Amino acid sequence: MTTHVKRAYRYRFCPTDAQAAELSRTFGCVRKVYNMALAARTEAWARQERVSYNQTSAMLTAWKKTEALAYLNDVSSVPLQQALRHLQTAFTNFFGKRAKYPRFKSRKKSRKSAEYTISAFRFRDGELRLAKMSEPLRIVWSRPLPEGVSPSTVTVSQDAAGRWFVSVLCDDPGIRHLPATDAAVGIDAGLDHLLTLSTGEKIANPRHERRDRAALAKAQRRLAKKEKGSANGVKARRKVARIHARIADRRRDSLHQITTRLVRENQTLVIEDLTVRNMVKNRKLARVISDAAWSEFRSMLEYKAQWYGREVIAVDRWFPSSKLCSACGTLQDKMPLNVRTWTCDCGATHDRDVNAANNLLAAGRAVAACGAGVRPQRSSPGGQSAMKQEVSRREP
Repeated sequence: MTTHVKRAYRYRFCPTDAQAAELSRTFGCVRKVYNMALAARTEAWARQERVSYNQTSAMLTAWKKTEALAYLNDVSSVPLQQALRHLQTAFTNFFGKRAKYPRFKSRKKSRKSAEYTISAFRFRDGELRLAKMSEPLRIVWSRPLPEGVSPSTVTVSQDAAGRWFVSVLCDDPGIRHLPATDAAVGIDAGLDHLLTLSTGEKIANPRHERRDRAALAKAQRRLAKKEKGSANGVKARRKVARIHARIADRRRDSLHQITTRLVRENQTLVIEDLTVRNMVKNRKLARVISDAAWSEFRSMLEYKAQWYGREVIAVDRWFPSSKLCSACGTLQDKMPLNVRTWTCDCGATHDRDVNAANNLLAAGRAVAACGAGVRPQRSSPGGQSAMKQEVSRREP
């Protein structure tokens, strides 16, 4: 079955000096408009008033007519309007209690980007031309766009390493639901091994950050000795950013390969609902947990499962997957992290991670059988969640 999926294709490009200057001005104007609109809405919020997108759009028109902000007319108006729409989305998520209050964009720390809708760019014969630019972007087309589709949105960005990217959003008719299968797998995330499957397979942890740790430390020491704001300081900061980018690229590529394989091979994938934000507060494990990128792994797994007609079940984070015997259901009192293999009173000997993956698979099937949601509820109207009711029946 074909699904209508909006997919972004990301490419690198090399702007000319004029294009780089124009885009840098656009990034600055986008940030300025976003911050001014946020300040206006914050002041209104203090007066217990709400400001809508239409009101901020009228403010933008008035700002352009002032002498101090006349430079906003020098860039395309579409990215500025899109910045206001993004702010409106941020407030919608805040009022819906899905996100925190929007924050101001920083010139040094915030992502440099500008979004162009279809009225502000032209894509023809493999050339992409943005508004206010006389030449097309020199894009490295590393893979073709789907045949016969037209981009609906183009986002141009520059990362901390100085690399330029263009993200082209379009419909991808090539994404189809895969044939249904009975295969199901439990996935236990770890540090010694990145993932352990209920099939017994263990996927090694590449530890991408460790490979470049010495080079990163050396670059950071050199950056610390540079004078702030100097040209050499900018060069040193760019070098640190390039190392971070190389680590992130390797990690993302590895996760894409793993998640794609898991989704293609299994109909049901059961994972644990980990609170990574709280786990990284452990100072001894924060670095390796961040390098494992469990949250990014889950995000990739969920959207790819949605694309290809698979199901991802997240088991409650308090489920004792490591302490529960997958053979008889006996719950152990304690299970320290240094215990990797243990024997139950029933005589079954377990590998800690494989046993946890088997328990996650069983709990995920129980959740599906009881009709619980994909994301576990922290409290249910009946008291315990469907998964925990199933577990309580297994305990002696």
